[in-house]
Amino acid sequence: MATTPEDEQPARQPWGSEQRELDAGELTRVLGEFTRASIRLPGTERHSFTTLSVLHTLTHRGPLRLSALTENEQITQPAVTQLVGRLEREGLVERRSDPGDGRAVLVAVTPAGARITRARHRDRVRRLARLTAEGLSAEERRAIDAALPALAHLATLMTAEREERRRRGDR
Repeated sequence: MATTPEDEQPARQPWGSEQRELDAGELTRVLGEFTRASIRLPGTERHSFTTLSVLHTLTHRGPLRLSALTENEQITQPAVTQLVGRLEREGLVERRSDPGDGRAVLVAVTPAGARITRARHRDRVRRLARLTAEGLSAEERRAIDAALPALAHLATLMTAEREERRRRGDR
C-alpha cells in the first residue's frame, strides 16, 4: 500500500492542560536544524566534530572507559582507540588506571583539552548572542527565553530515557 504525505507526517500531540498542539515532528526538525547549525559555527579551534565531542564528553562527564566513550560517541571501538591515541599524543587526553578496577583504563581530559572545550563554548555563545541580537526581534528573543526551561527539562527527559534504554540493553 502506498503512503501519502499525510501518512508520513507525525500526528500533532496535545500539549499541557490547555490542550494546545505541539507538533513533535516540527520540533524535531527545528531542533535538528539548530543543532547542525550550532555545531557548524566556525570556531578558533580546528578540530573534527568527533574530537570536539569526545573532549566535551570527558570535560563534562569526567574520566570514562573506552567502552563508555564508544557507546556515548556512537563510533566503533577501533575508531575510539585510534582517536584517543591521537588525542593523547596531542596532550588533550590522558589514560589513567581505574581506581575501581586495576585492570581497566580510564580516559580523562587534560587541562589543554578542557581549554579547547571552554574556548569552543565561548565562541559559540558569542556568535549565538550576536546572531540573536542582530537577527531576531525582541519578541522572538523573549519567546526563546521563555521556552528554555521547557527545553532543558525535555533534554533531561531524553537523557534519562537514553540511560534507561542503555541499562536495559536496548539501542
